[in-house]
Amino acid sequence: MTRPLKIAVPDYVSNSYFPVLAAVELGCFRDEGIAAEVEIIFPPDRAYAALRAGEVDLVAASAHTAVSAFPEWDGVSLICAQAQGMYWFLVMHRELAVARGDVSAVRGRRIGAAPWVELGLRGVLEAAGLDPARDAIAIGPVPKVAQAGSNFGVSASIALERRDVDGFWANGMAAELAVRQGFGDIVLDIRRGDGPPGCRQFTFASVAARRALLADQPELAGAVTRAVRRAHARLTDEPDCAEMVGRKLFPPEAAALIGTLIARDVPWFDTAISRDDFDAMNAFLRRLGRVGTGAAYEEVVASAG
Repeated sequence: MTRPLKIAVPDYVSNSYFPVLAAVELGCFRDEGIAAEVEIIFPPDRAYAALRAGEVDLVAASAHTAVSAFPEWDGVSLICAQAQGMYWFLVMHRELAVARGDVSAVRGRRIGAAPWVELGLRGVLEAAGLDPARDAIAIGPVPKVAQAGSNFGVSASIALERRDVDGFWANGMAAELAVRQGFGDIVLDIRRGDGPPGCRQFTFASVAARRALLADQPELAGAVTRAVRRAHARLTDEPDCAEMVGRKLFPPEAAALIGTLIARDVPWFDTAISRDDFDAMNAFLRRLGRVGTGAAYEEVVASAG
């Protein structure tokens, strides 16, 4: 590939996909002989649609969303994980005084969530015995806010502060902004054990490519995985790297927070995609009617076999 590798990311001012952003900014892709650039495409299903159309080469986003553009996983490969586990937070307005772990508090409330990201919340509600229709839980996008740009998490935090929503389901940056500014409380942090058992495996942050691209360039999957691992190592061993990258990419408030957020995420840094996690994600998608039989681990995960 003579032109730069184009990587679509759906949410930019966030810790969710920061390993790939760092891999680009810290030269980890370059060290693998790859020129790479990032393009913001929101929401995540649009990023995968661009991948299917060949408009981008990779998508760094939620793994489960790949089936929005590649039904039954047909034609897409998951190259590696950026980190393990479902990484979104349920945050409710502080005035509601919701206790940590009390998912039932969403009854009768308006919850902001991005397209396809909201499936993770729906899966959590189902596992908790809640039904959005029966329990009057309104789940949907938040109003666009000019100062947030295309960053859903920042928009969600602003929407909660304004009480346009009662809560949101979004990334760690949004959660941290809401908590630090005094109007939000974290109710669920699924990756760290909140919520019903098994929800952590509903999805994870991944890097995906068209299967045809990997067939044409069989060395690419390994190079991408190594680049993400290099970024993991730098972010783990040199904590100041996260803030350095954040200062180049983010507004000042978010840049000041990203080092703290990445330090918390380090225990989840692992590029492996296990058969158990893939099968659990497929089962989650089946329960929500987004796949039929799905596909076999060996067909979808580039490192399988």
